[in-house]
Amino acid sequence: MDFNPIDLLLHLDLYLNLLVENYGLWIYAILFLVVYCETGLVVTPFLPGDSLLFLAGALCSSGHMDPWLLAILLITAAILGDSTNYWIGRTSGERLFRNPNSKVFRRDYLERTQAFYQRHGGKTITLARFLPIVRTFAPFVAGISHMAYGRFVLFSVLGSFAWVGSLVPLGYFFGNVPFIKDHLSFLVLGIVLFSFLPMIIGALHHRLKPNKA
Repeated sequence: MDFNPIDLLLHLDLYLNLLVENYGLWIYAILFLVVYCETGLVVTPFLPGDSLLFLAGALCSSGHMDPWLLAILLITAAILGDSTNYWIGRTSGERLFRNPNSKVFRRDYLERTQAFYQRHGGKTITLARFLPIVRTFAPFVAGISHMAYGRFVLFSVLGSFAWVGSLVPLGYFFGNVPFIKDHLSFLVLGIVLFSFLPMIIGALHHRLKPNKA
């Protein structure tokens, strides 16, 4: 079956069932490559992520794919993509800030970003995994900020396990429920907001504490 390459890239999640039927076991390689590129290359944030994992999980429930093999491959792809993007940022990102007259890539912006990642880099890398587009740029910025690679990998692994380990099973068990399928974006947003709750509570507590004193 013929596919329009551009339409296929932009709406891969919608064509997933047809791809499984036409390419068989090659679907594992296709999904691995998509997840790797969405995170590993700064220029491909438009590739589907959350919906792709959810629908892939749903196809696993119908016997088209092995859920354990799929999860292992996608977690690996996410971690490798993060690391690739990190090293691109670390080795090449600072070149963007060499022009002292740049209004966009200013040196003080870089210094603020580095300070931010020193304080909150771990949480940012983990939670960014649940945010489309942000998860593409967070590793790149971490590399620019020279976040310690060992620390980066730790939180990248945690985020990748949480991301794949939540959306693939969700699709597996609830992929055929119309309400969940039609409101996937809101569901993912709910997960992210729930993840941010401890940070929000901690920030409010920190702000209110001096006032009480």
